[in-house]
Amino acid sequence: MTIPRTETEKEYLIRAIDALDREMIVISPDHRILATNRYTIEKRGKNIVGDVCYDVFHERRSPCDDCPARRVLHDGKPVLKDSYRSLQESEQRVSCYPIYSEGVITALLMVDFDLPRLGKLEEELRRSNAFLKNMINSAVDGVIAADRRGKIFIFNQSAAEVSGYSIDEALDRLYIQNIYPDRGAWDIMKKLRSDEYGGRGKLKEYHVDVLGKQGERIPISLYASIIYEEGREVGSIGFFHDLRTRIRLKKELESAQIQLLQNEKMASLGKLAAGVAHQLNNPLGGIMLYSRLIQEEYALSEPAVADLNRILRDAERCRDIVKELLVFARQTRHEKQLLDVNKAISRTLFLLEKQVLFQNIIIETRLSMNIPMVLGDIQQLSHVFMNIILNAAQAMEGRGKLTISSMLSEDAQKVVITISDTGPGIPEDVLPHVFEPFYTTKEEGQGTGLGLSLAYGIVESHHGKILAGNNPDSGSVFVIELPINP
Repeated sequence: MTIPRTETEKEYLIRAIDALDREMIVISPDHRILATNRYTIEKRGKNIVGDVCYDVFHERRSPCDDCPARRVLHDGKPVLKDSYRSLQESEQRVSCYPIYSEGVITALLMVDFDLPRLGKLEEELRRSNAFLKNMINSAVDGVIAADRRGKIFIFNQSAAEVSGYSIDEALDRLYIQNIYPDRGAWDIMKKLRSDEYGGRGKLKEYHVDVLGKQGERIPISLYASIIYEEGREVGSIGFFHDLRTRIRLKKELESAQIQLLQNEKMASLGKLAAGVAHQLNNPLGGIMLYSRLIQEEYALSEPAVADLNRILRDAERCRDIVKELLVFARQTRHEKQLLDVNKAISRTLFLLEKQVLFQNIIIETRLSMNIPMVLGDIQQLSHVFMNIILNAAQAMEGRGKLTISSMLSEDAQKVVITISDTGPGIPEDVLPHVFEPFYTTKEEGQGTGLGLSLAYGIVESHHGKILAGNNPDSGSVFVIELPINP
């Protein structure tokens, strides 16, 4: 369709064409140059109208084999930024448009033969993109970006190592909703759109879990932001750091601090026990000595002899209790050796069962005589048993039944110790936290929350396991597994 134009319009169009800093030529269907713009003349240093384009631009004697003008003449449609190789083997790019007259192509407009500059820009762009890609993949932290639908389009090597997905798997089929458990992705976007977590469009040092390929929860520290384009949300990007190592080191430090605190407490107890033993042993020795002398030197009636025997038995029991207390609390280096678990349990009960707290508690022991020795520290294991037994007695408020059993596991690789009571049991919301340091449900001043945490650490140091639960009827149950050959 011919558009009527004034002479002024035509003049402005010619000026606009001459203002472009790229080559523009009009050629006939037989490749003869019919017209050019000012930039083409200045670049070539002469007016090339009347020459053939393949000679001027490619020093050929015939049209190029993959000339875009041929395609336009064949299809009747424009060819936009077509790439091909010239005679000099340099890559060329050109746009070619048909010029119609009464429905017939009478000429063609070819634009942008000034391609070295364009090629340089494209090469710089390729280098920038390659550098950016290498920088993202080399980042120590995970980097994930997704579009508004949640489709992931950036997933670096660190993200792959943390999650277990390969980069190809993530880019091919993962959505950001698959990375976070439950509705975690929506929760993060909600925070990103608020002003309360680092400013609108930003989220700073947010601790959250992500899901690994096997469904495991992985704790991370997340920094995220919304990607905007002309004020519109087009996606989001997150940088995250795996917290598992940090959490593990923190737990190890807490465990070491608790162990140090307990060692100091046991050392103080050892000194106290040594002092008490020294003060008690002398008078106990005198009681036993003079009781025997009275029996030997005086003719006594049977009731008097019976009374003296009772004095001797009680004195000997006091002496044994002091001896066991010294053994239990003595300040020694913890050294593992083969030990009889039943003996450790019996020693603990010997120290506890005559205390006031246990007067109305029935203690039932089911200790298997066929279990083998285990490698461990008898003082540490006695401490574990004492903590659990005392907790059970306190939970029953000094009235109920305590059952302690030992047996060989079904695979004959572990000794299993079970301590159960008839108390109220452990609340379901408390159960996951019973082994955490400083966690206690006791009133202030009645507990530190370190006893079961320390017990857990001791069992772990023996390469064993300790589990807490509730009996089907009532009461709590603790199961300790100690390997025979750790």
